[in-house]
Amino acid sequence: MLKKRELTWHECHALYDLMAHPDVFPFVRQKAYSYEEFMFVTKQTIEAEERGELISRTIIDEWENPIGTINLYDIEGLAGFLGTWIGKPYHGKGYNILAKESFFQELFFEKEIETIYMRIRNENIRSRKAAEKFPYVIQANETRPTIFKQLNQDKYLYDLYEVPKDLFTMNYIRHSNESEELQPLEA
Repeated sequence: MLKKRELTWHECHALYDLMAHPDVFPFVRQKAYSYEEFMFVTKQTIEAEERGELISRTIIDEWENPIGTINLYDIEGLAGFLGTWIGKPYHGKGYNILAKESFFQELFFEKEIETIYMRIRNENIRSRKAAEKFPYVIQANETRPTIFKQLNQDKYLYDLYEVPKDLFTMNYIRHSNESEELQPLEA
């Protein structure tokens, strides 16, 4: 479902073509206006991860084709901001949920991140509805007023959501226990 970003022709070409779609491009944080620029941005992303500034993964489908990216940007302390995009042909097929849950497990259980923030443009109804489906995501416009104001200095552009490690972990444990209870006992 996820793999480390790579600077290969196949991966970058596939991702660039998916990112350039007009339904996807406006919501991509690291925009590239050409394939060459996308290669350069990918190289910068890989280098920034090596320096510990961000964490970036390529989202892959069941045949290991690259279909989008998921990133934790602006890591400060034990928190950072999530950025995700998935190519238009893969919208509505469940990849977003699988990618986020896998990435959150890595961030919380392997990278020691405590809080993941999501800034979602208020007109991006699709992303807002997707975020609100997760039982461990909290709308944080009022509970994190300083961050909310920083995101909306000039005018109200973004809603702020938060994924706290404790809520994610509680949900993860509950679902792990439920799936164990459904397993048939071996004879």
